[in-house]
Amino acid sequence: MSETATLELNGKRYVLPVTVGSENEKAVAIGSLRDTTGYITLDDGYGNTGSCQSEITFIDGEQGILRYRGIPIEELADKSTFVEVAYLLIYGHLPNRSELRSFSDLLTENQNLHEDMKYHFEGFSSMAHPMAMLSAMINASSCFYPGLMGPASRDRFNIHAARLLAQVRTIAAFSYRKSRGLPIIYPKRAYKYTANFLHMMFSEPYQDYELKPEVVKALDLIFVLHADHEQNCSTATVRMVASSKANLFACAAAGVCALWGPLHGGANQAVIEMLQDIHDSGDDGSKFINAAKDKDSGRRLMGFGHRVYKNYDPRAKIIKTACDRLLETLQVSDPLLDIAKKLEEAALSDDYFVSRKLYPNVDFYSGIIMRALSIPVEMFTVIFAIGRMPGWIANFKEILDDPKSRIYRPRQVYTGRPLNHYVPLDDRP
Repeated sequence: MSETATLELNGKRYVLPVTVGSENEKAVAIGSLRDTTGYITLDDGYGNTGSCQSEITFIDGEQGILRYRGIPIEELADKSTFVEVAYLLIYGHLPNRSELRSFSDLLTENQNLHEDMKYHFEGFSSMAHPMAMLSAMINASSCFYPGLMGPASRDRFNIHAARLLAQVRTIAAFSYRKSRGLPIIYPKRAYKYTANFLHMMFSEPYQDYELKPEVVKALDLIFVLHADHEQNCSTATVRMVASSKANLFACAAAGVCALWGPLHGGANQAVIEMLQDIHDSGDDGSKFINAAKDKDSGRRLMGFGHRVYKNYDPRAKIIKTACDRLLETLQVSDPLLDIAKKLEEAALSDDYFVSRKLYPNVDFYSGIIMRALSIPVEMFTVIFAIGRMPGWIANFKEILDDPKSRIYRPRQVYTGRPLNHYVPLDDRP
């Protein structure tokens, strides 16, 4: 017999079905609640509301578990690449050799932007934030391809997905170059995905950027660890827009805008800004640690703790090892990184932080790595957006493939003035 829940309202009892996921996650299905009772549920911030059923990513925040399509993130980080993970998320299985080759070739064939898009970049101020350019140019890019401007289409999904995934790094690199007044560097067919992005970011017309394997691997790992993370703010935004049957590029542009917020994708940028503030004050981190324990100080450790993970962020464990290895290999000398190490040590040993489970999260270490790679702080969230693109595409595809999909339309509880009437202008006080 299937499990049910009973709700009692005004002396009446209502039986509600219970949905159980493949990892024994349980949800009370309330799809017919308003029709049968006249009530809706109220859950500010959707913290306890399941907005969909999805086969893409599983998170157990209590146990510190993250899996893409059932595969632990630890295995993917150790054995896979970003392009392979992108295929896994979008198509639901690890590609065989032929599938991976075809997918990689499709990305290569679609990595160049339409030449006329250069004029769009020229229209931005040199002070424009790269995230603003990224969102705008993803949307603008759709104007250059037949079929994209109409309703979402299953027939051309593969080419549209490859085009978006390939071009997002081209747009991102061009946006960075524009923001610095530097000439555009085009992608090279010989380079793989992450190496090509670094090439477009840092090469000069007269000299290619030196692609150190440890640098390419570190950035590829950041992309892998950020590829999807269940129904976070930006992914939920992509699904919301996709439910209206908007095209893939429009949905991704909306996701970029949601990701831009400092409470979401801007967290790794906030880490570096915190470290810079500590350094500028003449502190080595010791005073800041003490201030962070005082709730009245206004000081807060950025990059520590996580809304979902009540234990250690599994991505943080992986990226900490990579961070330590990269800093040792590159022999980076940076006072901000020295402060970061001091904060990390305190968070992992001081009972105040340990008891509150304020462990360093993935944003803390990814910010440190990107600074070590000389990626400017305004590009941190852009890097996040590139990494998250496969997850957005996969969630878009779930909406597209679901024959029962309908437009998202949350309800609300109105708290404004009751019935009110129009007052002519001359009669108003």
